[in-house]
Amino acid sequence: MNSPDSDEKYLVRAIRTDEWPAVKALRLRALQDPIAHLAFLETYEDAAAKPDSFWQDRAVGAAEGSTGVRQFIAEDPVGEWVGTVTVLMEEPGTTDWAGCPVDRSQGHVVGVYVRPEHRGCGLTEVLFDEAVQWAWESGVDRVRLFVHEDNGRAQRFYRRFGFVPSGHTVPMSGHPEQTELEYVLERA
Repeated sequence: MNSPDSDEKYLVRAIRTDEWPAVKALRLRALQDPIAHLAFLETYEDAAAKPDSFWQDRAVGAAEGSTGVRQFIAEDPVGEWVGTVTVLMEEPGTTDWAGCPVDRSQGHVVGVYVRPEHRGCGLTEVLFDEAVQWAWESGVDRVRLFVHEDNGRAQRFYRRFGFVPSGHTVPMSGHPEQTELEYVLERA
């Protein structure tokens, strides 16, 4: 796909099961980003300590053809992975990552990351288009995500994309003075 403001072309697609080493490498790179402490609930040290079997299982569960989770990546013209987003399907009657009940069919966007040198050219929008479209095609009523209260750049992007704050907040585990804000996008 062409990015809106650049001559570079990106291929956005779902991961494949055998690509677990690249899944691992991109996640570890994301966790080293200067704002990773605001963007992710996991630390680099925790992720780096996980065995290869964890990353293999993660890739199998989120690969093309999976139904409950789908991870999308963006490849640059030479095939290097430069961005990612994952959608988790949540069903009524279950509980979410924070232990809150889920009352409707929804997609939950997580793991949003674009390498710094590829930011600002429309790539995040292209990744989100693919992820949200997959969620709608999967039959959900809405798509949601959580964003740290101090991550203003991400909040601005989510609003531009059409997400709005729901008013639901979750205190950060281990840091109750910090809050994650829920943003939602209702099916049109």
